[in-house]
Amino acid sequence: MEKLAPELMAEKWDNVGLQIGSPEKKVKRILVALDLVEQVALEAAHIRADMVITHHPFIFDTVKTLREDRPFGRIAALLIKNDIALYCAHTNLDSAPGGINDLLVRLLGLRDARVLEPCEGCGYDKVVVFVPAGHEDKVAMAMAEAGAGWIGSYSHCTFRAKGIGTFKPGDGTTPFIGETGKLERADEYRIESIVPSELTRQVVQALLDAHPYEEVAYDIYRLGNKRGDYGLGRIGLLPDAVTLKEFAEKVKRVLHLKQVRCTGAPEEMVQRVALCGGSGGSLMEAAAAGGADVLLTGDIKYHDAHKSIGIGMALVDAGHYGTEKIAVDIIKDHIEKQAGEAAAGVEVIKSRIDIDPFTIV
Repeated sequence: MEKLAPELMAEKWDNVGLQIGSPEKKVKRILVALDLVEQVALEAAHIRADMVITHHPFIFDTVKTLREDRPFGRIAALLIKNDIALYCAHTNLDSAPGGINDLLVRLLGLRDARVLEPCEGCGYDKVVVFVPAGHEDKVAMAMAEAGAGWIGSYSHCTFRAKGIGTFKPGDGTTPFIGETGKLERADEYRIESIVPSELTRQVVQALLDAHPYEEVAYDIYRLGNKRGDYGLGRIGLLPDAVTLKEFAEKVKRVLHLKQVRCTGAPEEMVQRVALCGGSGGSLMEAAAAGGADVLLTGDIKYHDAHKSIGIGMALVDAGHYGTEKIAVDIIKDHIEKQAGEAAAGVEVIKSRIDIDPFTIV
């Protein structure tokens, strides 16, 4: 899950990751659902799942009690008593490449799609390490293989500067260069490389493993460079302009929905589409600034609907559930692929519980 949607890519207000259970627990059977409602928890216990993965966080607001005579406590107790772990990937899965919004882009056939609102937590670090001459290539290669040094389509990007390193080995040390108690001067290289923040830890571990020194000097600097690969929402173009009614019908067809709500004239033409799974009304102004003819999302409020009319941009509200139920397939396919590549023997089961709280009458 960290490969698909790193936790640090979640919005600051969100709560994602392992919420119930031990990180050391052995997992062989996983149940995947959009939400952990009581019926899903019962299903997990019935099939003897070791873990449940959901899109929406179960623990979100402050928890003051875990009473089993109330729904929240009853669900938590059910998982704990049956030794079932719980993991949630929420806004990090929304923002991730290959996540919910990218799948919506593919389902609608949008081209030239880009992130609508870049993720604040998605950044780069600069990792700097000092290496004795003769070992610089080995350390630089280890860093690159761990994910450092990508700039666009260019890999293995580093900067190196030669200098003199000084150090004095203390008692109990076994220095690679020099003698205990004597000041040593060594020819060294400063190697620096850019690293996506979610890969910094593994890059540092790789350089430590490749470095010959007993104690390694390295620095990590947080950069202000913007990333366009992670973020909320997407905006792109339909192959051809269609009427708003035709677009709404396509949304219903690809998302298997019976109805959607729209603002705007059914006969108006739309081609540039902004979208955000779940509750994306907050992206309305960003969508309009991007030149969108229509915004597809869910949970549109009454006043936001009027606002869209005022700014001349149509809305298609396909519902929170309607735009995010595809998360289950994304998670299931990803875990199955990862487990297959690792020959892990993990069974991934899609929940059979329809958790849509609304019915059409």
